Amino acid sequence: MKISQIYAFLDNLSPFELQEKWDNSGLLVGDFNKEVDKIVLSIDVDEALIDSMEEGTLLITHHPIIFGGLKQLEFSKYPANLLQKMIQKNISNISMHTNFDQTHLNEYVASEILGYEIKQKDGFVAYLDIDEDFDVFASKVASAFSLPHARCVKSSQRVKRVALTTGSGCSLIKSIKADCFLTGDIKYHDAMEAKSINLSMIDIGHFESERFFADILFKHLKNLGLEAIISSSKNPFTYI
Repeated sequence: MKISQIYAFLDNLSPFELQEKWDNSGLLVGDFNKEVDKIVLSIDVDEALIDSMEEGTLLITHHPIIFGGLKQLEFSKYPANLLQKMIQKNISNISMHTNFDQTHLNEYVASEILGYEIKQKDGFVAYLDIDEDFDVFASKVASAFSLPHARCVKSSQRVKRVALTTGSGCSLIKSIKADCFLTGDIKYHDAMEAKSINLSMIDIGHFESERFFADILFKHLKNLGLEAIISSSKNPFTYI
């Protein structure tokens, strides 16, 4: 099957036009006219993954390997070192990032991982109505994402409405209309800002909240009749 046909299928599933202006989803490496019969799914691209892949494979990732503008390709540095290996092995790459966040990832995490029904969607934010003790809810969240602990900003003892944004959503803090915000990559000043507006937060991790990308997409790709493989994506962070 041509990459153009696979791209059209993915675009129908999660339109690339939904991506944010700063994003770089789409075909990043390869040729639309190339024929492929094997697909590998992963959150990110790393050297071990490229080394394990067969030549001529299509790699579909969540995060774009090319994010900002490239002014040079110095093959001893990231991401040029990985791009060089991909080109040498004729590996193509399509990224589905912020478009997939909006159409699939938040909904899956809310319903399948946390077990709550989405009551409202607002772009990258899914709202859930609950009525639970904060400490009990925080422990439940940590368990759902297999986190070693619940890293929280606690502004109230009771949680009635929760906002969810997988990945990194702290830039949305000012627009959140909830008692508690679940997202990843919470920094010190994000926590201070949340405290000042009486917003509780629970850090669900960037990798931990997006690691379901391949599982979700795999279910849809089965309809194409191609061999699709879920790679064992690894968190770059280690907890000691």
